[in-house]
Amino acid sequence: MKKLILRTIIVILVLAIVAVGLSFYFLGSIVKKGVETVGRQITRTEIRLDSATLSLLSGSGKLNGLFVGNPQGFKTDSAIKIGSVRVGVAPASIFSDKVHVKEVNVQAPEISFEGGLKGNNLSRLLDNVQAATGGSGKVATAPQRKAASRKLQVDDVVISGGKIKLSMEVSVLGGKSATVPLPEIHLTNLGGGPDGITTGELTARILTEVLQKAIPAAEKAAAEFGKGVTDSVKDLSNDPARAVDKAAKSVTEILKKKK
Repeated sequence: MKKLILRTIIVILVLAIVAVGLSFYFLGSIVKKGVETVGRQITRTEIRLDSATLSLLSGSGKLNGLFVGNPQGFKTDSAIKIGSVRVGVAPASIFSDKVHVKEVNVQAPEISFEGGLKGNNLSRLLDNVQAATGGSGKVATAPQRKAASRKLQVDDVVISGGKIKLSMEVSVLGGKSATVPLPEIHLTNLGGGPDGITTGELTARILTEVLQKAIPAAEKAAAEFGKGVTDSVKDLSNDPARAVDKAAKSVTEILKKKK
């Protein structure tokens, strides 16, 4: 009898270990496919994720090797590259209508800011995201609306240790490049209301914050090349600084409607 009980306990433990392992594997595969599929539909650029892990028991997870390509017409190899992203999710919400994300911690992202007289890649990327959400009067396709509409509640987002790689046209930085640190970005209480925040709105909010950090960095770098160059950065066609303000107001208006 004791041997039977012992064997039963061992079997249960083995099954539990296998279940944990399978949850990491299968949920990770689902997350990876979801990030790549939804990301492409929202940004209209290439999205790659090397791997993802997510525990159904603890809700802890990690995204590894996230690559966000540039919109058409830009030459740098990527818009955003991230080695790893740590996430924490309330396990009970994973398969619910609104996923409760407790934390998103992004370490050492590489942001490429490519710009010139025809605008910059990050503003174009933000335009694509806003189009997917139907913001700024844009009309989204059915797949884009579906991809951008998943409801979330995100308690805490931290982006730290990043750097911005500036790549400007000859008329702006003399065709040169520069790398400057990305100031820390910290966002809290996103989608705390009953309707939450959609994936598209969250992406637009984060991109807006990145742009608000990148444009002053570009102006500062340009100042090192002379006042005339600084004026060129400020006078970029499409006025990126004004575009960011407009985008920020647009996102704010969207979030106010959710309250």
